[in-house]
Amino acid sequence: MDSPSITLPPAVVPPRRPPTPFVAALVPVAAGVVLWMVTGSLLSLCFAALGPLMILASLIDGARSRRSAHRRARGESTTAWSAAEEQLTRLHHDERMLRWHRHPDAATALADPPLRGAEPVDATTEVVVGSGPGESRIRVTGGDDERGGEFRRRCTAIEAIPVVVPFGGGIAVRGCGPVVESVVRALVVQMSLRFGAAQISLVGEGLDEWGVADLSQAKVLRPGAFRLGLAHGGRPRPASDAVIWALEREAAVPEGITTVIDVLEPHSARMRTPRGVMPLGVECLSQVQAVAAAAVRPDDIDGGDRIPDLVRLADLDQVASQSTSNGLAVAVGRAEGCDVVLDIVDDGPHALVTGTTGSGKSELLVSWVTAIAGRYGPEEVSFVLADFKGGTAFEPLRSLPHVAAVITDLDERGARRGVSSLTAELRRREAILAAAGARDVREVGLMRLVIVVDEFAALLQEHSDLGAVFTDIAARGRALGMHLILGTQRAAGVVREALAANCPLRLSLRVSEASDSRFVIGSDAAADLPGGLGSRGLALVRRPQDAVAVLMRVGVTTASDRSDIVERWSQSTPPQSPWLPALPRIVPLAALRGGSPDDRVVLGLADEPEQQRQPIETLAVGIDRGLAVLGGPGSGRTSVLRALMTQRADALRVPDDLESAWDTITALAEGRRRLPALVVCDDIDAQLVGLPAEYAQHLARLWEQTLRAAAGTTFVLTATRPGGAAGRILEMLPVRGLLRMASRVDHIAAGGDSAGFDPARPPGRMRMLDREVQAVWVREEDPHASAPHRVRSRARGVVSWSPHAALTGLVTAGTSAVAALLGSTYPECDVVALSERREQPDGTRPVMLVGDTESWQRSWSLWQRVRAEGEILIRVENPGDLRQLAGVRDLPPYARPNAGRAWSLMADAGPRRVVLPALSAR
Repeated sequence: MDSPSITLPPAVVPPRRPPTPFVAALVPVAAGVVLWMVTGSLLSLCFAALGPLMILASLIDGARSRRSAHRRARGESTTAWSAAEEQLTRLHHDERMLRWHRHPDAATALADPPLRGAEPVDATTEVVVGSGPGESRIRVTGGDDERGGEFRRRCTAIEAIPVVVPFGGGIAVRGCGPVVESVVRALVVQMSLRFGAAQISLVGEGLDEWGVADLSQAKVLRPGAFRLGLAHGGRPRPASDAVIWALEREAAVPEGITTVIDVLEPHSARMRTPRGVMPLGVECLSQVQAVAAAAVRPDDIDGGDRIPDLVRLADLDQVASQSTSNGLAVAVGRAEGCDVVLDIVDDGPHALVTGTTGSGKSELLVSWVTAIAGRYGPEEVSFVLADFKGGTAFEPLRSLPHVAAVITDLDERGARRGVSSLTAELRRREAILAAAGARDVREVGLMRLVIVVDEFAALLQEHSDLGAVFTDIAARGRALGMHLILGTQRAAGVVREALAANCPLRLSLRVSEASDSRFVIGSDAAADLPGGLGSRGLALVRRPQDAVAVLMRVGVTTASDRSDIVERWSQSTPPQSPWLPALPRIVPLAALRGGSPDDRVVLGLADEPEQQRQPIETLAVGIDRGLAVLGGPGSGRTSVLRALMTQRADALRVPDDLESAWDTITALAEGRRRLPALVVCDDIDAQLVGLPAEYAQHLARLWEQTLRAAAGTTFVLTATRPGGAAGRILEMLPVRGLLRMASRVDHIAAGGDSAGFDPARPPGRMRMLDREVQAVWVREEDPHASAPHRVRSRARGVVSWSPHAALTGLVTAGTSAVAALLGSTYPECDVVALSERREQPDGTRPVMLVGDTESWQRSWSLWQRVRAEGEILIRVENPGDLRQLAGVRDLPPYARPNAGRAWSLMADAGPRRVVLPALSAR
């Protein structure tokens, strides 16, 4: 706007005297002289006298005219100056009023409430600190004389205008305590009248003592508002953007303050700024006046609708959320003057919700789901709810007919399986759209699936690999009608950029870190929300069309809201779960036996949640190489073998007895026994551990030899631990089934991941080929099972010895006692202790010679005779005797010590295991 101007009259200049008409006066003189000379009459000379008279008359008339013109000019100048003075007074008044209108103090703002713009308050905002002289914007033209110069000086100076300074870091007011407080109070009331509660908030201790606690700006700390603090000298600086300090006279000015007002007396002060020092008339307000100013506009000085302290979901206008699109628009909260409508389809397709503990995040998610379920039927939308903070947040929503499934962290296995199954739901929907040639679910009438997760960060912490599932849904879910609402306490550093980029709908309740607020809504507003119960349910919403986040109060749901929804949609068909039910804890063999080809045996029922399938897991006997089953006590290892042997009567089970197991494996490895199509062994590690070291190493080599050489045979071996020699044998089998292990360490050692350990894993549930399998179950007394398989195998291949050679030699300790015992056991035989023998046997009766190692060495010729003609028995408790006396270097068959076992040698045959019942009883 152009500055007003005043045109001054020119200075009054006296009129110039007109020239004397000498030439005109000479004409009558010359004419008179000529007539006198011609006529000689003296009267002619009288005519000549007219010239001087004319000059005199002209001089008199000019003087009179000059006086008249001068009087007229002075009158016009006086009138013009009077008009200029009046104009100056009026323009100064108008300019003063305009300045006070533009920069009102508290009194002006009370008399004429200022209009409020949406511009934020910051350090550059100007505040009126008082009244004083200033420079006028009036321009003056003309008036170049001294009076004009004096008038021009008066034009450029104006009195009693508002003195403004930029707020900067605040203002310091020094002086007498009560007067200083009244000045500070006036400044605070001025700011509160000029700016709304959304633009400025008052903070500091004892606001009620200042008399400003009733101002709306002091009641709620709005997000994004400029925080103006009040403080007395010597007290800590409040957490604020700027502070108005009340200081004692001559007190030190706090750092960051660039405006200092020294109050000399009420309404009179001196202001010091970086630009200089100037006198000032300050405004003062008492506490009573401040309280009265707050009461001018009770509760909200903005004059508009404020955010309510409580909003019920039923009170929100859901009709206002009607949309022409096929989205899921619902009102979920109330902002200043209007309800906030969210549409996860059109505003999304996915949403991110953040908020610290106690901010009302779970209540927001519950209200949002309830609002959608109240407007849209189960045939239009269904929900999968995942709660990873204790399993109670979504418990009230289970009764809604729209809820297809609820996942909680209390069921870790079910939670992982449910989230993994969402990938299969993606593929299923893609197949439906591809078959229909459609690009969006709206074209095929497929219901929308909204997946709501509370504590998304906890889910990722427990199952980090599942983050890829949500990223996949976020990238492809829009057209497929799958929408994510992800709730988390922290978003920055938790939600990946690829996922966050597909979540344009953002909601943030109070957060503790400004970085989280910026990550979600693009500003620090969510971190500035106050704590306490008053801020619970306050949320900042930023939709794609919002330039800045909108503050709202979330609607609260009640049991009545949910019961109304249940009643409203009671006739609707509940939605189908997006995944198959979990595997049962027991799968009887009879339930699956007909589902496999004849050349395959049924292992169990597999679970493939990513494919939404539960196929029968089988084993091709004679074709598949084999299976290693690992599990702790009570995990179902033996049940797996029992189910396999029930289906194959020709299966060979390696006996549990160590002697029989040795004989069986040895026969298979040496080719003395044909390998059947199926060989099973229970607890192979226990067998190896139960043998002496040299026997365990040899048996392990025999197992490896058998597995390498076997063709057309399927092996199924079980163990409790995969270490040592048993581990090498199990590694030769291509497939491993991992049952419940005794500890997490054993689980990891067996090849499982730490997160997959579950101490409550049911018997028969194993992890095989990256999927869960529940092994089929057969009762031990099942009539369909063959008799040898109903009990654990007993020892086989143990020969009960009796004398059948004419001469028998026994190598044993305790010769006399053993000889006496054998003599009573075999009365038909002469049993003689070698140390007591006096004569050679007569050969009419079988003779048994009993001696220890030293006795036989002393009777070496007799030993050679018995070795060549009869039978040698060497007790297994002293295996060194077999090498020392008989010269046998090969490992003899394993025999259980202290059980009457002995190795028998006849002729050139190798040692065989026999049992002497008499010694066994002993």
